[in-house]
Amino acid sequence: MTDPLPNSAHHKLLRRMQARRQFVWSSSAGFAGLASAALLSEETSSGGHSQPGSHGPLLPHKAKHCIFLYMYGGPSQMDLFDYKPELQRRDGQAVQIELRRRDVKEGRLLGSKRRFQQHGDSGLWCSDALPCLSRHMDKLAVVKSLWQDSFAHGSANLQMNCGRIVQGYPSLGSWLNYGLGRENQNLPGYVVMLDPRGGPIPGAPNWGSGFMEAQHQGTVFRTSGQPVLDLQPYTLDPLHLQRQQLQALQALDRPFRERHPEASELKARMASYELAFQLQTSAPEALDLSTETRRTQELYGLFDDYPAHRLAVGPATFGRQCLIARRLIERGVRFVQIYSGGGHQQQNWDAHFGVEENLTIHCPEVDRPMAALLQDLEQRGLLDETLIVWGGEFGRQPVSQGDQGGRDHNPKGFTCWLAGGGVRGGTSYGETDDLGAEAAVDRRHVRDFHATILQLMGLDHNRLTWFYGGLNQKLTGVQEAHPIAEVMA
Repeated sequence: MTDPLPNSAHHKLLRRMQARRQFVWSSSAGFAGLASAALLSEETSSGGHSQPGSHGPLLPHKAKHCIFLYMYGGPSQMDLFDYKPELQRRDGQAVQIELRRRDVKEGRLLGSKRRFQQHGDSGLWCSDALPCLSRHMDKLAVVKSLWQDSFAHGSANLQMNCGRIVQGYPSLGSWLNYGLGRENQNLPGYVVMLDPRGGPIPGAPNWGSGFMEAQHQGTVFRTSGQPVLDLQPYTLDPLHLQRQQLQALQALDRPFRERHPEASELKARMASYELAFQLQTSAPEALDLSTETRRTQELYGLFDDYPAHRLAVGPATFGRQCLIARRLIERGVRFVQIYSGGGHQQQNWDAHFGVEENLTIHCPEVDRPMAALLQDLEQRGLLDETLIVWGGEFGRQPVSQGDQGGRDHNPKGFTCWLAGGGVRGGTSYGETDDLGAEAAVDRRHVRDFHATILQLMGLDHNRLTWFYGGLNQKLTGVQEAHPIAEVMA
């Protein structure tokens, strides 16, 4: 059959059709925003409201910002918050237990060496591994019946951060940044701070934007030296000249953007250039702790003695990051994630070679800073609008691993907690079995935990979507998810 159009005209027509199709599909990425507009008009009476440039919120909410304290490696729930008298009583007994997926072996029960007490008016349990945090248990909603799908660090980290066990999906911070928009155009909406001992497996995908625009990914801040790597231009041009260069570049790009409104990559690249320009002054100011009082710095443990254990870094590192997180949310940053633990084995919360040594290393590093963050936010009137999330990629097994009393990975039952905006403090939700091995009462998948976080931030997990691959993608995926109403005020 003869082509009725000249070759060049035919190609132009195909390109226009392709561009139109891509524009329709990529515009669907904004369905959450379009849905928000419709929903907001419906929900005005229920308190829903919008911020300029946001895609929500869709629900009445309290929290405007979120700080995620991520214990990389998998903290041991039965040594911290999940008190198990039966495990203590049966210490040393042999049991059959699933140590990896469908790999059932005999193991010997390992009771906790920690002393547990009930604290506050709520009577929530906390061990002596976290003496400072234990004074704030009435602020926490402790979820003890979480489970997820992977025994491996890499895929488990991805599921906790991105809702999937494979790479390529947006992280929680990206969804919040997209759904709520940025408050401060001079700082990223999503900041990540890593442990100096290294980052988590599998690295940047844990805070990546996946199929979303690059502007929604996390920006890694360092707490000493240059805040953001490669931020300063090599030419050291003065700021006014850099501004002129950006304006010239935007003018050159404008005709292309007008002809190709579907090309989001260029828009995201230009936004990153603009943000990098602003960060040269805003990032150092946000990270400058010299303006904080000595009393505040002491509260976070910035002057505490260096620990004796060779693998420990002490509370000053995590304390500095927590204090910076408070300063960032004061300046409008939407989501801050701080990683405790890096590298391998005892350098993080992965307690294969001795759970007691692991707790001795890491609990003093985070205990005082976490308590300080809760106290400082409350004193400044910021706790009601800041959601604090604590957890890791999974928990630990109730049986001993190796000769040094280690604990292996356990995704079948573990603990996370929430505090701050919209959270019902002093709440204990769900239970593991008598040994702490599996979620048994009110079992909740990680997707339910994600749905809860989104709702506390004013976002409906079913309506916050990004059209990709023929689906309206969600953080919680295609399977049904339910927010945990019992932990919300």
